[in-house]
Amino acid sequence: MHLTSTFGRANMDLNAVREVSLTINATHLFIYFIPEAPEEAGKLGVTEYGPAYFAFRAAPMGAVPWQVTLAAFYSFSPRSVRAMAGVWDTATPQQWQAARFAAADRALRRVDVDLTADQIAEARSLIDPVVASADYAGKPMAAANVSVPLPSDPLVALWQQITVVREWRGDAHVTVLAANDIGPCDGNVLQTATGHFPEAIARATRLWSDEEVAAATSRLVARGWLNADGTATDAGVAAREQIEAETDAHCAALWTPIGDANVRRLTSLLMPIHDAFTAAGTYPFRVEMGDTRSADPEAAR
Repeated sequence: MHLTSTFGRANMDLNAVREVSLTINATHLFIYFIPEAPEEAGKLGVTEYGPAYFAFRAAPMGAVPWQVTLAAFYSFSPRSVRAMAGVWDTATPQQWQAARFAAADRALRRVDVDLTADQIAEARSLIDPVVASADYAGKPMAAANVSVPLPSDPLVALWQQITVVREWRGDAHVTVLAANDIGPCDGNVLQTATGHFPEAIARATRLWSDEEVAAATSRLVARGWLNADGTATDAGVAAREQIEAETDAHCAALWTPIGDANVRRLTSLLMPIHDAFTAAGTYPFRVEMGDTRSADPEAAR
């Protein structure tokens, strides 16, 4: 591991960076588990989860071929992403983006998020400078999302700003993984072995074959990160945490426009979004502030 000294120059408390990153992730996450998302996809003529997932999330990039989505998302196998072929013929990226906002809007209203208009405005006053000042070089998913016009509803607009920042960290995480020679399948295997990503969901959504998982496991065994039975070694657990620490260091500069105190204030302001979806029984697993064991795309990136 070798990137921390390069990206850790911003004068930020990395604990605050980790806390806000976890909160951003948790408040974005509902879009992948709400019933409103497949309902809106169905209105566009797509009823399978995989193609709808890729269309919703890739829509900000425009009508890109599936290979571009594969490159940007990183953790998925080619066979899983090929499922999106044809989604832009069914509906345009702009229609998919509008449908995603409609799903988020309906879900946010259904769970009755406990945020006042003043609190939403305050959260925007904190996150907007972060989005406006961010360096998007090498951040394709964040750059695509920041180009999306914000919807008129204040809470959905806040959620889209959350999405920009969430994808920014995901892009940074890909940089760290690639720099440390951790390929897409290897990253998935390490995540599941260290208990940060449910294996059943990883297998069902990423679609790496048994042979590919076995080869990744062998590579991680050779690095001393896994035991022969696929369980994580102490070195593997430490390596996974170091990857997160390097990502935090990479992200420190993102938050310097508002500073530590405002980062923590934003963290507290966003918590009711996650709390409302948790109370509504949205997730088939535990997702807590400070708990990275979530079945979302960034977890395996």
